[in-house]
Amino acid sequence: MSNDRSELRWGVEQRLEFIEFRLFWEGHVNRSDVMTQFGLSVNQASSDLSRYIGLAPNNMDYDRSLRTYVRQPGFRPVFDKLDAGRYLAQLRSVADGILDQDDCWIAGLPDYDSAPTPARGVDPATLRSVVDAIRRSEAIEVQYQSLSNPEPRWRWIAPHAIAFDGFRWHTRAFCFGDEVFKDFLLSRILDIRGSRKSGIVADEDDDWNTVVTLEIGPHPALSDTQAKVISLDYGMTDGKVEIRVRRALLYYALRRLGLDTDPAARQPHEQQIVLLNREGMHEIHG
Repeated sequence: MSNDRSELRWGVEQRLEFIEFRLFWEGHVNRSDVMTQFGLSVNQASSDLSRYIGLAPNNMDYDRSLRTYVRQPGFRPVFDKLDAGRYLAQLRSVADGILDQDDCWIAGLPDYDSAPTPARGVDPATLRSVVDAIRRSEAIEVQYQSLSNPEPRWRWIAPHAIAFDGFRWHTRAFCFGDEVFKDFLLSRILDIRGSRKSGIVADEDDDWNTVVTLEIGPHPALSDTQAKVISLDYGMTDGKVEIRVRRALLYYALRRLGLDTDPAARQPHEQQIVLLNREGMHEIHG
């Protein structure tokens, strides 16, 4: 049995990642965990556990009294995917009903809740048509309800990407009527009735292909202690952190961070962060 990760098939590697995930977050893993998660036989699950031991002999040891493999003090991850973001994303996905608990890798789910967000009515057939158009480099004729017009109207658009602004899903597309690249809310696409070759190249969307770097720092009117707390919240180093965002999504990013208004308009403990490079934001073209 080879211990070289480069020779692992994708399915095997995924199962070994699962073993490592359970070891790190739960402290233990056993054969039945692997069998249940992936629908394996006893022999297959045993083979995966043996293979993981071959890759990382110091990461786990079998506890005969508990009848399970337990994490060892010298544990060192093999797959470099044990970041908090992946764990919290699974937790949120289960809580929001996006991921079934049976498909989640977390064995003992902690109690969790979040501030409610209104459901956005994206029709699956609409999303499928938009994604198909992106894949095929096609334009589609959509009936779109905008805020500026009381009645929905038909227009041809050529979508090339999907974007999320923190609350709503958009498609980034060229509008043939206005002859510009724009954002279209998927929930406002009421109907689709035709498609054609677009002739539009995504590379021509400068706002989408240009990355802007925001430098964020604690509000200068906060006390030193408060500033240190905010630095911890945002993972700042030396009182600042850089956030890269596509120029097409800059408006949404600033609004979500509360940076779309004058910092003086709110109390420092409410504003908490400020944009340090509002005048000199540098752009990177993709």
